Amino acid sequence: MESMQSPVGIIMDLAWGCFHAGALNAVMQLRIADRLASRPKTAEELAAEANAHSLSLYRVLRVLASKGVFAEDDDGRFHLTPSAELLRTGVPFSLQGVVQLGTLPPTMEAALHLPHTVKTGECAFDFRHGVGFFEYMSEHPSIGEVFDKAMAGVSDADNRAIAEAYDFGAASRVVDVGGGLGGLLVEVLRRYPSVRGVLYDRLEVVGQPGRIAAAGLDKRVDRMAGDFFTSVPDGADVYVLKRIIHDWADDTCMNILKHCRRAMVAGGRVLVVDALVPPGNTDHPSKALDLCMLTVVPGRERTEAEFAALFHTAGLKIARVIPTANSIAIVEGIAA
Repeated sequence: MESMQSPVGIIMDLAWGCFHAGALNAVMQLRIADRLASRPKTAEELAAEANAHSLSLYRVLRVLASKGVFAEDDDGRFHLTPSAELLRTGVPFSLQGVVQLGTLPPTMEAALHLPHTVKTGECAFDFRHGVGFFEYMSEHPSIGEVFDKAMAGVSDADNRAIAEAYDFGAASRVVDVGGGLGGLLVEVLRRYPSVRGVLYDRLEVVGQPGRIAAAGLDKRVDRMAGDFFTSVPDGADVYVLKRIIHDWADDTCMNILKHCRRAMVAGGRVLVVDALVPPGNTDHPSKALDLCMLTVVPGRERTEAEFAALFHTAGLKIARVIPTANSIAIVEGIAA
Protein backbone atom coordinates (compact mmCIF):
# COMPACT_ATOMS: atom_id res chain seq x y z
CA MET A 1 0.00 0.00 0.00
CA GLU A 2 1.41 3.37 -0.99
CA SER A 3 1.96 5.91 1.79
CA MET A 4 -0.22 8.97 1.23
CA GLN A 5 2.96 11.04 1.59
CA SER A 6 4.63 9.23 -1.32
CA PRO A 7 4.55 10.78 -4.81
CA VAL A 8 2.04 8.15 -5.98
CA GLY A 9 -0.08 8.58 -2.86
CA ILE A 10 -0.25 12.35 -3.22
CA ILE A 11 -1.47 12.15 -6.82
CA MET A 12 -3.99 9.42 -6.02
CA ASP A 13 -5.41 11.38 -3.10
CA LEU A 14 -5.89 14.46 -5.27
CA ALA A 15 -7.25 12.49 -8.24
CA TRP A 16 -9.97 10.87 -6.13
CA GLY A 17 -10.92 14.10 -4.36
CA CYS A 18 -14.41 14.11 -5.89
CA PHE A 19 -15.20 11.01 -3.84
CA HIS A 20 -14.25 12.79 -0.63
CA ALA A 21 -16.78 15.49 -1.50
CA GLY A 22 -19.35 12.82 -2.33
CA ALA A 23 -18.73 11.14 1.03
CA LEU A 24 -19.35 14.41 2.87
CA ASN A 25 -22.56 14.92 0.94
CA ALA A 26 -23.73 11.36 1.70
CA VAL A 27 -23.24 11.59 5.47
CA MET A 28 -24.83 15.03 5.52
CA GLN A 29 -27.93 13.81 3.69
CA LEU A 30 -28.18 10.87 6.11
CA ARG A 31 -27.73 13.25 9.08
CA ILE A 32 -24.94 11.09 10.49
CA ALA A 33 -23.39 13.93 12.52
CA ASP A 34 -26.80 14.69 14.06
CA ARG A 35 -27.24 11.02 14.93
CA LEU A 36 -23.89 10.97 16.75
CA ALA A 37 -24.67 14.02 18.88
CA SER A 38 -26.00 11.90 21.77
CA ARG A 39 -23.29 9.20 21.82
CA PRO A 40 -20.81 7.27 19.63
CA LYS A 41 -22.39 4.58 17.44
CA THR A 42 -21.34 1.81 15.09
CA ALA A 43 -22.00 1.92 11.38
CA GLU A 44 -24.63 -0.78 11.90
CA GLU A 45 -26.50 1.34 14.43
CA LEU A 46 -26.29 4.41 12.25
CA ALA A 47 -27.43 2.51 9.17
CA ALA A 48 -30.45 1.16 11.04
CA GLU A 49 -31.43 4.68 12.11
CA ALA A 50 -30.86 6.18 8.67
CA ASN A 51 -32.32 3.30 6.65
CA ALA A 52 -28.96 2.85 4.91
CA HIS A 53 -26.70 -0.02 3.86
CA SER A 54 -24.39 -0.64 6.81
CA LEU A 55 -21.25 -1.84 4.99
CA SER A 56 -21.44 0.98 2.45
CA LEU A 57 -21.92 3.49 5.23
CA TYR A 58 -18.96 2.05 7.13
CA ARG A 59 -16.70 2.42 4.10
CA VAL A 60 -17.72 6.07 3.72
CA LEU A 61 -17.21 6.79 7.42
CA ARG A 62 -13.84 5.06 7.39
CA VAL A 63 -12.40 7.34 4.72
CA LEU A 64 -13.83 10.46 6.36
CA ALA A 65 -12.36 9.37 9.70
CA SER A 66 -8.96 9.11 8.00
CA LYS A 67 -9.33 12.80 7.11
CA GLY A 68 -10.32 13.88 10.64
CA VAL A 69 -14.06 13.96 9.98
CA PHE A 70 -15.37 11.49 12.61
CA ALA A 71 -13.12 9.12 14.56
CA GLU A 72 -13.47 5.34 14.83
CA ASP A 73 -12.55 3.71 18.16
CA ASP A 74 -11.32 0.16 18.81
CA ASP A 75 -14.90 -1.07 19.24
CA GLY A 76 -15.95 0.15 15.79
CA ARG A 77 -17.95 3.09 17.11
CA PHE A 78 -17.74 6.45 15.37
CA HIS A 79 -17.35 9.66 17.34
CA LEU A 80 -17.87 13.30 16.42
CA THR A 81 -14.74 15.38 15.90
CA PRO A 82 -14.55 19.21 15.73
CA SER A 83 -14.77 18.94 11.94
CA ALA A 84 -17.74 16.57 12.08
CA GLU A 85 -19.55 19.00 14.40
CA LEU A 86 -19.70 21.43 11.48
CA LEU A 87 -21.91 18.94 9.60
CA ARG A 88 -24.62 19.03 12.27
CA THR A 89 -27.94 20.77 11.67
CA GLY A 90 -28.55 24.10 13.35
CA VAL A 91 -25.21 24.41 15.15
CA PRO A 92 -23.23 27.67 15.06
CA PHE A 93 -21.03 27.86 11.96
CA SER A 94 -22.62 24.80 10.33
CA LEU A 95 -21.05 24.10 6.93
CA GLN A 96 -23.85 21.96 5.52
CA GLY A 97 -24.51 24.59 2.88
CA VAL A 98 -20.87 24.62 1.80
CA VAL A 99 -20.96 20.85 1.26
CA GLN A 100 -24.20 21.15 -0.71
CA LEU A 101 -22.85 23.96 -2.88
CA GLY A 102 -19.61 22.15 -3.61
CA THR A 103 -21.39 18.97 -4.69
CA LEU A 104 -24.14 20.49 -6.85
CA PRO A 105 -24.04 19.24 -10.44
CA PRO A 106 -23.58 22.74 -11.93
CA THR A 107 -20.54 23.32 -9.73
CA MET A 108 -18.97 19.93 -10.33
CA GLU A 109 -19.61 20.14 -14.07
CA ALA A 110 -17.82 23.49 -14.16
CA ALA A 111 -14.81 21.94 -12.41
CA LEU A 112 -14.52 19.38 -15.21
CA HIS A 113 -14.04 22.28 -17.64
CA LEU A 114 -11.11 23.78 -15.77
CA PRO A 115 -8.74 22.76 -18.63
CA HIS A 116 -10.68 25.20 -20.84
CA THR A 117 -10.07 27.99 -18.32
CA VAL A 118 -6.36 27.18 -18.13
CA LYS A 119 -6.10 27.31 -21.93
CA THR A 120 -8.22 30.42 -22.55
CA GLY A 121 -8.72 32.34 -19.28
CA GLU A 122 -12.49 32.08 -19.74
CA CYS A 123 -14.43 31.17 -16.60
CA ALA A 124 -15.29 27.46 -16.71
CA PHE A 125 -18.77 28.00 -15.26
CA ASP A 126 -19.62 30.56 -17.95
CA PHE A 127 -18.27 28.24 -20.65
CA ARG A 128 -20.23 25.21 -19.43
CA HIS A 129 -23.54 26.91 -18.62
CA GLY A 130 -23.61 29.87 -21.01
CA VAL A 131 -24.14 32.43 -18.22
CA GLY A 132 -22.23 33.66 -15.20
CA PHE A 133 -22.68 32.07 -11.79
CA PHE A 134 -24.71 34.89 -10.26
CA GLU A 135 -27.00 35.10 -13.29
CA TYR A 136 -27.40 31.31 -13.17
CA MET A 137 -28.52 31.54 -9.55
CA SER A 138 -31.12 34.17 -10.40
CA GLU A 139 -32.50 31.80 -13.05
CA HIS A 140 -32.43 28.81 -10.68
CA PRO A 141 -33.77 29.92 -7.27
CA SER A 142 -33.09 26.55 -5.65
CA ILE A 143 -29.37 26.98 -6.40
CA GLY A 144 -29.53 30.47 -4.95
CA GLU A 145 -31.02 29.09 -1.73
CA VAL A 146 -28.12 26.65 -1.38
CA PHE A 147 -25.64 29.46 -2.03
CA ASP A 148 -27.25 31.66 0.61
CA LYS A 149 -27.14 28.80 3.12
CA ALA A 150 -23.47 28.18 2.35
CA MET A 151 -22.54 31.84 2.68
CA ALA A 152 -24.48 32.16 5.94
CA GLY A 153 -22.48 29.30 7.47
CA VAL A 154 -19.18 30.80 6.39
CA SER A 155 -20.21 34.33 7.38
CA ASP A 156 -21.20 33.40 10.92
CA ALA A 157 -17.70 32.13 11.64
CA ASP A 158 -16.10 35.06 9.80
CA ASN A 159 -18.16 37.70 11.62
CA ARG A 160 -17.04 36.66 15.06
CA ALA A 161 -13.42 36.30 13.97
CA ILE A 162 -13.40 39.80 12.43
CA ALA A 163 -15.00 41.48 15.44
CA GLU A 164 -12.52 39.76 17.75
CA ALA A 165 -9.45 40.59 15.63
CA TYR A 166 -10.08 44.26 14.72
CA ASP A 167 -10.52 47.20 17.09
CA PHE A 168 -13.56 49.13 15.88
CA GLY A 169 -13.62 51.24 19.05
CA ALA A 170 -12.23 54.39 17.43
CA ALA A 171 -14.86 54.40 14.66
CA SER A 172 -18.13 56.26 14.94
CA ARG A 173 -19.72 54.94 11.71
CA VAL A 174 -19.02 51.57 10.06
CA VAL A 175 -20.44 50.68 6.63
CA ASP A 176 -20.75 46.98 5.81
CA VAL A 177 -20.65 47.03 2.00
CA GLY A 178 -22.71 44.15 0.62
CA GLY A 179 -23.48 43.26 4.23
CA GLY A 180 -26.35 40.85 3.61
CA LEU A 181 -28.56 40.30 6.64
CA GLY A 182 -26.25 42.23 8.97
CA GLY A 183 -24.46 39.51 10.89
CA LEU A 184 -21.12 41.34 10.95
CA LEU A 185 -22.65 44.58 12.19
CA VAL A 186 -24.37 42.68 14.99
CA GLU A 187 -21.03 41.29 16.19
CA VAL A 188 -19.32 44.70 15.93
CA LEU A 189 -22.09 46.73 17.59
CA ARG A 190 -22.42 44.29 20.46
CA ARG A 191 -18.72 44.71 21.28
CA TYR A 192 -18.57 48.47 20.68
CA PRO A 193 -21.59 50.34 22.12
CA SER A 194 -20.50 53.73 20.72
CA VAL A 195 -20.38 52.59 17.08
CA ARG A 196 -23.22 53.11 14.60
CA GLY A 197 -23.57 50.86 11.58
CA VAL A 198 -24.75 51.18 7.99
CA LEU A 199 -26.03 48.08 6.25
CA TYR A 200 -25.54 48.62 2.53
CA ASP A 201 -26.88 46.09 0.03
CA ARG A 202 -29.56 45.55 -2.59
CA LEU A 203 -33.07 46.77 -1.75
CA GLU A 204 -34.50 43.25 -1.48
CA VAL A 205 -31.78 42.38 1.03
CA VAL A 206 -31.76 45.41 3.34
CA GLY A 207 -35.57 45.32 3.47
CA GLN A 208 -35.47 42.07 5.43
CA PRO A 209 -35.42 42.21 9.26
CA GLY A 210 -32.40 39.92 9.35
CA ARG A 211 -29.96 39.57 12.22
CA ILE A 212 -30.08 43.24 13.23
CA ALA A 213 -33.74 43.25 14.22
CA ALA A 214 -33.37 39.92 16.02
CA ALA A 215 -30.49 41.38 18.06
CA GLY A 216 -32.50 44.49 18.98
CA LEU A 217 -30.00 46.80 17.25
CA ASP A 218 -32.26 48.51 14.70
CA LYS A 219 -31.86 51.93 16.33
CA ARG A 220 -28.09 51.83 15.80
CA VAL A 221 -28.16 50.76 12.15
CA ASP A 222 -29.10 52.71 9.04
CA ARG A 223 -30.31 50.51 6.21
CA MET A 224 -29.33 51.85 2.81
CA ALA A 225 -30.08 50.27 -0.55
CA GLY A 226 -27.75 50.61 -3.49
CA ASP A 227 -25.21 49.07 -5.84
CA PHE A 228 -21.57 48.99 -4.72
CA PHE A 229 -20.50 48.84 -8.36
CA THR A 230 -21.61 52.48 -8.71
CA SER A 231 -21.37 54.04 -5.22
CA VAL A 232 -21.23 53.54 -1.45
CA PRO A 233 -22.66 55.72 1.36
CA ASP A 234 -20.63 58.83 2.21
CA GLY A 235 -19.08 59.91 5.48
CA ALA A 236 -18.01 56.80 7.39
CA ASP A 237 -14.81 56.03 9.27
CA VAL A 238 -14.66 52.38 8.25
CA TYR A 239 -15.83 50.56 5.11
CA VAL A 240 -15.84 46.77 5.34
CA LEU A 241 -15.69 44.60 2.21
CA LYS A 242 -16.08 41.06 3.54
CA ARG A 243 -15.59 38.36 0.90
CA ILE A 244 -16.60 40.88 -1.78
CA ILE A 245 -13.33 41.67 -3.55
CA HIS A 246 -12.47 38.01 -4.20
CA ASP A 247 -15.54 37.59 -6.43
CA TRP A 248 -14.33 40.01 -9.09
CA ALA A 249 -11.54 40.79 -11.52
CA ASP A 250 -9.05 43.55 -10.76
CA ASP A 251 -10.71 46.33 -12.75
CA THR A 252 -14.05 45.79 -11.00
CA CYS A 253 -12.37 45.61 -7.59
CA MET A 254 -10.47 48.82 -8.30
CA ASN A 255 -13.73 50.67 -8.95
CA ILE A 256 -15.34 49.35 -5.75
CA LEU A 257 -12.29 50.42 -3.75
CA LYS A 258 -12.29 53.84 -5.42
CA HIS A 259 -15.88 54.38 -4.33
CA CYS A 260 -14.87 53.62 -0.74
CA ARG A 261 -11.81 55.87 -0.99
CA ARG A 262 -13.90 58.81 -2.20
CA ALA A 263 -16.65 58.27 0.39
CA MET A 264 -14.59 57.82 3.58
CA VAL A 265 -13.86 60.69 5.95
CA ALA A 266 -10.33 61.99 6.56
CA GLY A 267 -8.42 59.32 8.42
CA GLY A 268 -10.88 56.66 7.31
CA ARG A 269 -10.15 52.99 6.73
CA VAL A 270 -11.14 50.40 4.13
CA LEU A 271 -11.07 46.83 5.43
CA VAL A 272 -10.86 44.13 2.80
CA VAL A 273 -11.61 40.80 4.44
CA ASP A 274 -10.66 37.81 2.32
CA ALA A 275 -8.45 34.77 2.30
CA LEU A 276 -4.81 35.84 1.99
CA VAL A 277 -2.70 33.54 -0.17
CA PRO A 278 0.66 32.83 1.51
CA PRO A 279 3.85 32.67 -0.56
CA GLY A 280 5.70 29.52 -1.50
CA ASN A 281 4.51 25.94 -1.14
CA THR A 282 2.57 26.37 2.10
CA ASP A 283 -0.63 24.30 2.17
CA HIS A 284 -3.42 26.81 2.87
CA PRO A 285 -7.22 26.79 2.30
CA SER A 286 -6.92 29.98 0.25
CA LYS A 287 -5.20 28.12 -2.58
CA ALA A 288 -8.00 25.59 -3.05
CA LEU A 289 -10.55 28.40 -2.68
CA ASP A 290 -8.73 30.28 -5.41
CA LEU A 291 -9.31 27.32 -7.75
CA CYS A 292 -13.01 27.60 -6.94
CA MET A 293 -12.94 31.29 -7.84
CA LEU A 294 -11.03 30.52 -11.03
CA THR A 295 -13.63 27.95 -12.03
CA VAL A 296 -16.92 29.55 -10.97
CA VAL A 297 -16.60 33.37 -10.93
CA PRO A 298 -14.31 36.01 -12.49
CA GLY A 299 -12.55 36.61 -9.16
CA ARG A 300 -9.51 35.33 -7.32
CA GLU A 301 -7.87 35.04 -3.93
CA ARG A 302 -4.88 37.37 -3.66
CA THR A 303 -1.45 37.64 -2.07
CA GLU A 304 -0.46 40.64 0.01
CA ALA A 305 1.53 42.00 -2.92
CA GLU A 306 -1.51 41.69 -5.20
CA PHE A 307 -3.65 43.51 -2.66
CA ALA A 308 -1.03 46.25 -2.42
CA ALA A 309 -1.10 46.75 -6.21
CA LEU A 310 -4.90 46.81 -6.22
CA PHE A 311 -5.02 49.33 -3.38
CA HIS A 312 -2.48 51.54 -5.15
CA THR A 313 -4.68 51.86 -8.25
CA ALA A 314 -7.56 52.97 -6.00
CA GLY A 315 -5.57 55.66 -4.17
CA LEU A 316 -5.04 53.53 -1.07
CA LYS A 317 -2.12 51.81 0.62
CA ILE A 318 -1.94 48.91 3.03
CA ALA A 319 -1.55 50.07 6.62
CA ARG A 320 -1.40 46.57 8.08
CA VAL A 321 -2.58 43.01 7.61
CA ILE A 322 -4.37 41.51 10.61
CA PRO A 323 -4.79 37.72 10.88
CA THR A 324 -7.97 36.25 12.35
CA ALA A 325 -8.86 32.99 14.03
CA ASN A 326 -10.19 31.74 10.66
CA SER A 327 -8.42 31.37 7.32
CA ILE A 328 -9.31 34.96 6.41
CA ALA A 329 -7.26 38.11 7.03
CA ILE A 330 -8.15 41.79 7.39
CA VAL A 331 -6.24 43.97 4.94
CA GLU A 332 -6.52 47.53 6.24
CA GLY A 333 -6.23 50.30 3.68
CA ILE A 334 -5.71 54.04 4.26
CA ALA A 335 -5.45 56.98 1.89
CA ALA A 336 -2.22 56.89 -0.08
